[in-house]
Amino acid sequence: MHTTYTIGELESFLIAIFVLFIGHSINRHVRVFRQYNIPEPIVGGLVVAAVVAFLHFQDITLAFSLPMQNTLMLMFFSTIGLSANYKLLLSGGKKVFIFLGVASVYIVIQNAVGVSLASLLGLDPILGLIAGSITLSGGHGTGVAWSQTFAENYGINTLELAMAAATFGLVMGGIIGGPVAQRLIGKHNLVSSYGMGRKHHATHPQLVTYDQLEEDQVTAKTIIETLFLLLICVAGAKWFTVFVSEYQLNWLKMPDFVYALFLGVIIANITEVTRGYKPHTESIDVIGTVALSLFLSMALMNLKLWEILDLAIPLLIILLVQTAVLAVFAYFVTFKIMGSNYDAAVITGGHCGFGMGATPTAVMNMGALVSRTGPSPQAFMVVPIVGAFFIDIVNLIVLQGYLSFLM
Repeated sequence: MHTTYTIGELESFLIAIFVLFIGHSINRHVRVFRQYNIPEPIVGGLVVAAVVAFLHFQDITLAFSLPMQNTLMLMFFSTIGLSANYKLLLSGGKKVFIFLGVASVYIVIQNAVGVSLASLLGLDPILGLIAGSITLSGGHGTGVAWSQTFAENYGINTLELAMAAATFGLVMGGIIGGPVAQRLIGKHNLVSSYGMGRKHHATHPQLVTYDQLEEDQVTAKTIIETLFLLLICVAGAKWFTVFVSEYQLNWLKMPDFVYALFLGVIIANITEVTRGYKPHTESIDVIGTVALSLFLSMALMNLKLWEILDLAIPLLIILLVQTAVLAVFAYFVTFKIMGSNYDAAVITGGHCGFGMGATPTAVMNMGALVSRTGPSPQAFMVVPIVGAFFIDIVNLIVLQGYLSFLM
């Protein structure tokens, strides 16, 4: 008899914090995790996910209540927007489009690998797209959307495989990003232009580091003011999502965290131009780091690892090859084209994250890197903008092209 236990909201939130403690403790004692910057939420989250999977096979289901998960994600992306005034946007604008070009080329390669291997292994080529950019660059949401399309138009049921592939990609994207980037940093002796240490705000007050150990001068007042701005972005993003859906403005339809990010950009630039009030950078940094850590620990708690175990062997082979291909492409191509410098190495780690998983995974990879090797504000501007917005448009165009060829 299968039994389900629902964990209360407060208790679930407590476990989410405990996940971070588990990850920190394991990283502190396992040198290889620390050396290659495996993010703490990935490490701790996989431990909890493994426990949940074990209980699942004993006919016990744990259901966590995490209503704050999406809000925390929106808060984090709002902090990216609030730290992006027009001066920073102008300085990083060129890199955004260069990285978009690199990521777009990789999506074409990713689908070519998926379709070719699917055909070679005797599978429907459409399953190659499922194990390609639909789930790996697109994530769970894109996987659900395309599964519905395949079921309605082609009579192919791909939902379970899509969810399993997206879950696999989320885990692997978080695992390979740190080692790939750390290898580049060590091999080329790269250093952040802002230096290492924990006192960057003393010399660069406008810098957002997303380093949980950064020494910050925050007060209750600055925290409350920053929370107010962030919640404006969060509420605005949720309202805009409903508005776009209700009035069927499909040309404006984007993930809600994109709205939150751009609302943050608008507020940051209004305050920059008017000079009446300036958002407190250190408070943005602290809240953004906390929000990202908790959001990711919650996401990993909800991983259904048994879906990965249920993968057909051929599909698992495709996904393992996809992981290796992305690591090689990011190491040799992304790093070189993005400038072969420290920022390029951090961006490479981010590319591994959203090329296999999702934009939050990319940011998590970069956060683990900069916590050890120094800030990279350019990476935190370029990767989220491309991964959260532009790449979805490119992905749609590329997938339509592949479908017209295959069908």
